[in-house]
Amino acid sequence: MSKIYFTLTGTKYYHGNEFLKPGMKLKLKKEPDNKFDKEAIVVKMEGLGEIGHVANSAHTVIGESMSAGRIYDKIGNTAKAKVVLVTPHGTICSLCKKSLIDNKHKKMEEAVDE
Repeated sequence: MSKIYFTLTGTKYYHGNEFLKPGMKLKLKKEPDNKFDKEAIVVKMEGLGEIGHVANSAHTVIGESMSAGRIYDKIGNTAKAKVVLVTPHGTICSLCKKSLIDNKHKKMEEAVDE
């Protein structure tokens, strides 16, 4: 499977995006009780807490990166990601392949087979 990219948005409501640099590690956490978006995924950074959300609107998703709705069923309750590119319009991040549900199931199957 090729890399999965998503747009980090809403950073202006937290800490801005000036501190973000390529390679920084992020943690994603589903927010099923979010009153605005049932597919909301919050993005956190160690030491800062919440820094934004995975974009889930045609107005906030940059280019062909995936929206929260498109990755929601591909991950468990949490996932890991890295910053790839920071722009004034949003930040492009890549989802860690180990966070994908398919890869987790493969690892479990391999462990059982051994």
